[in-house]
Amino acid sequence: MEKETNHLGEAFAAAPSKKVVSITEAAKINNVTRQAIYVAIKQKKLKASKDATRWTIDLEDLENYRKQKYSRSKSMFNGELLFDNHKGFYSVNQVAKMLNVPAQKIYYATRVGLMKAHRKGAAWVIHISDVKQYQETYLSKKAQRSEAI
Repeated sequence: MEKETNHLGEAFAAAPSKKVVSITEAAKINNVTRQAIYVAIKQKKLKASKDATRWTIDLEDLENYRKQKYSRSKSMFNGELLFDNHKGFYSVNQVAKMLNVPAQKIYYATRVGLMKAHRKGAAWVIHISDVKQYQETYLSKKAQRSEAI
């Protein structure tokens, strides 16, 4: 601990100074927008303090927030992993990458009934068997038609 003196010249042990950052700095560190930082503070996911007009965030709190931050690969619904690839469940984006098509094509296929998908909370979950069926039924036919032309 550092030794400081008060206005009377008496020595006392100073509290270790904490490293704090502004909202803008926190956003840059986390590679997110300032608005995302404000939302995290409002939702009490990120600790911050406001002195008069300026928010400050302790770097340690920012690191804890970053560790707890939402991750699509760790999403849970009713206590189960949403996109458990080991059990054959995938997200729309994962399926799009698998089939080498835009995600919009997968959303369209699920919307018009060409591919089965199940809604779990805010996410669409697609089973690998449904992906294979879509691939065999629709994508292979499209490839055959383009070869015939």
